[in-house]
Amino acid sequence: MKMHFSIPLSEELLEKFGGRYVLYSVYLEGFLFCKARYSQLHRWNEQDTFKIQPQKACLDVYLADGRNIRLDIQTSDTAERILEVASYKMGLSRELIGYFSLFFIQDHNSGTVSVVKKVAAFELPYVSLQSMKELPCKLGIRKWYMDPALDKMLLDCRASVNLLYMQAVQEIERNWVKPTDEQMQKLELLQKSANKMKFLELVSEVQHYGYIKLDPCTCDYPEVGCSADVHVGNNEIYCCIKLPTNQTKVISFKINRVRCWQVTFLGAVTDSNGEGSDETLELRFEYNDSDTWKWVVFYTKQAFLLSSCFKKMISEQLMKTTKEQELQIEMPESSKSKNSSMQQNQISGFIPRKRTFVKPNEEDRVFEKIREEDL
Repeated sequence: MKMHFSIPLSEELLEKFGGRYVLYSVYLEGFLFCKARYSQLHRWNEQDTFKIQPQKACLDVYLADGRNIRLDIQTSDTAERILEVASYKMGLSRELIGYFSLFFIQDHNSGTVSVVKKVAAFELPYVSLQSMKELPCKLGIRKWYMDPALDKMLLDCRASVNLLYMQAVQEIERNWVKPTDEQMQKLELLQKSANKMKFLELVSEVQHYGYIKLDPCTCDYPEVGCSADVHVGNNEIYCCIKLPTNQTKVISFKINRVRCWQVTFLGAVTDSNGEGSDETLELRFEYNDSDTWKWVVFYTKQAFLLSSCFKKMISEQLMKTTKEQELQIEMPESSKSKNSSMQQNQISGFIPRKRTFVKPNEEDRVFEKIREEDL
C-alpha cells in the first residue's frame, strides 16, 4: 500500500551552544507525523527520529460507544500490534481482525465527531498521538470495509457483532445514516430489547449504512464555490451539494466511473500568532459523466481518508471479481455455456483507464489491468 509523505514546513532553531539547524515537519497523509533534523531524515527510522526508548506505557483504544479499552503496551508498538492486542482483549477472532482498523478520531466541542485518518499499520500510535497535540485526537477502532454486505462475515463472533452494533448505534445518533421514520421506530424497539442481530439486519437497509461521513467541505462540481456533505461507501461517493445560489443538488459519483485520482498538498497557513498551521489538501478524480471525462475536486483535510476509501472500494471490487472468475473456471462446461452472457455482464466493472473514447455499451475491463499492489 503506497503512503504519502511530505515536508511542507521547516523552521530554523538554535543549538544549545549557539549553532543553528533546520527542523523539518514531516507529514504523513496530510497530518503532522514528526519533526526531524536532516541527519535524522537521512537515517530515517520513526523510533530513532522521535528518540523514543521502548518502554512500558498505557494506551486507550476507544470503542464507538465512547468506552475505552486500556492496553499495556510498549511505546514502540506498531498499530498492527496494538490492533492485535485490543482484538485479543475484546475476544475478537484472529481471522476477523482484518475487517477492522485503528483510526484517529476527533471530538469537537459542538458534539460532532470526525474520523481524521486511518492509522497505517507501521505507525506507532503512541508516538503519533504525542505529535498531534495541535489536533487533539484519540485512537478508535472501527470496521474497515466499504461494502455493507461484508457484515455477514462477522455475525458468528460475539465480539465483532458488538463492534458492528456499537458503530451502527453511534452513526444513527450522529445522523450519519438516514433511517425513515418507520425504520427509526423499529430500530429503537430493537435497541431497547437488545436484539443486536435483528438490529443489524434492519439497519443494513438504511440509507448510508456502512458509509464513512466526511466533515463538510468545498468542491468545484457542478461549479466552483460549492459546499458539500459527503458520504463514501458501497461503491459510491454520495454528495449533498449546496450551490452558490443556495440551491441543493444531490449527486452520486459511482466508483466504477472513476478513472484515476490524486491528492495534492496545497500548502500550510500559520495562524495569527505565527504558531500552528492549517493544512490545505485537495483530492481530484477524473470522472466519466455522460461519456465525457471531467475532473472533480474536493478541498478537505480528510483528502487522504477519502483516497483510502477509494482504494478500499476498488480493492473489494477486485476481490469480488476474482472470486466470480474463479467460479466460472470451476463451473462445468454445460453450465458455462448457458450462463456465460449473464456472468460476463456481472463481471464487468470499471471503465478502462486508457484515455480513449468510451462507447455507450462497451464492456468494461479495468479490473484485469489493476493489481492489489497498485492501490
